[in-house]
Amino acid sequence: MFDSINRSWNLVKASARVLSADKELLVFPVLSGLLLVLVSASFVVPFALLGEQVKGRDTNVLSVGVLFLFYVCSYFVIIFCNSALVGAALIRLRGGDPTVADGFRVAMSRVGTLFGYALIAGTVGMLLRAARERSNNFLVRAAVSFMGASWSVATFLVVPVLVAEGVGPVDAIRRSLELLKRSWGEQLTGNAGMGLVFFFAYLLVGLLGFGSAFLLVGVNGTAALAAFCVTLLSFLGLAVVQGALSGVYTAAVYRHVAEGGTGDTLFDPALVRSAFQS
Repeated sequence: MFDSINRSWNLVKASARVLSADKELLVFPVLSGLLLVLVSASFVVPFALLGEQVKGRDTNVLSVGVLFLFYVCSYFVIIFCNSALVGAALIRLRGGDPTVADGFRVAMSRVGTLFGYALIAGTVGMLLRAARERSNNFLVRAAVSFMGASWSVATFLVVPVLVAEGVGPVDAIRRSLELLKRSWGEQLTGNAGMGLVFFFAYLLVGLLGFGSAFLLVGVNGTAALAAFCVTLLSFLGLAVVQGALSGVYTAAVYRHVAEGGTGDTLFDPALVRSAFQS
């Protein structure tokens, strides 16, 4: 088990080297976040303004319909930007030199399929949310959480499959499950290791930033506000890097499991061979 964790951590570091070589990949998670804000505003603001006008009507059906559309639009934004990121990362791993335009070109070529997968993901998200909210039973909520985690693992490689193989969303889920059987250790431990690293990074930034702001409140209000703002911006920066690194790692897992490639010099071929043996 420790060997698997060590191999996965080395793959995460290799993914960081890819990101270092193509810093423009950071554009995709930034754009994803901005678009999510716009999507949220486009649903929340009109719905709030119309709330009084629709009161007394069949608001439950309306609310469910609006929530479903919100889920689908949000998933589509995330999936589209992730697809652009993964597409660009795959170009780098295959020895090319990608640009932001290359990533968007790849995503646009699959836009219909990506929307189809967003419909599926939105439906699953709605069902899991409904199941979780309709019961206060701890075991039921735990079972729903387990199903949600299982769905996330099962669809881990759906985006690179959609980008690289041009199949439909249902076939992409099947393909992701097939590839999952070959690489589940690297997928789970690699993401867990990445999450752990960023957890400590967020914790350290939070303690230093918010701690400084708290200590400065009684001394210099402007300095305290500045420390608070810098901390928030640091959180946003960490989130952008984490999102980009996660996309690169996903592309790397797909590249080595599905294509048997060793990428370019940013990945150690010996590491790849040892990490993805049966």
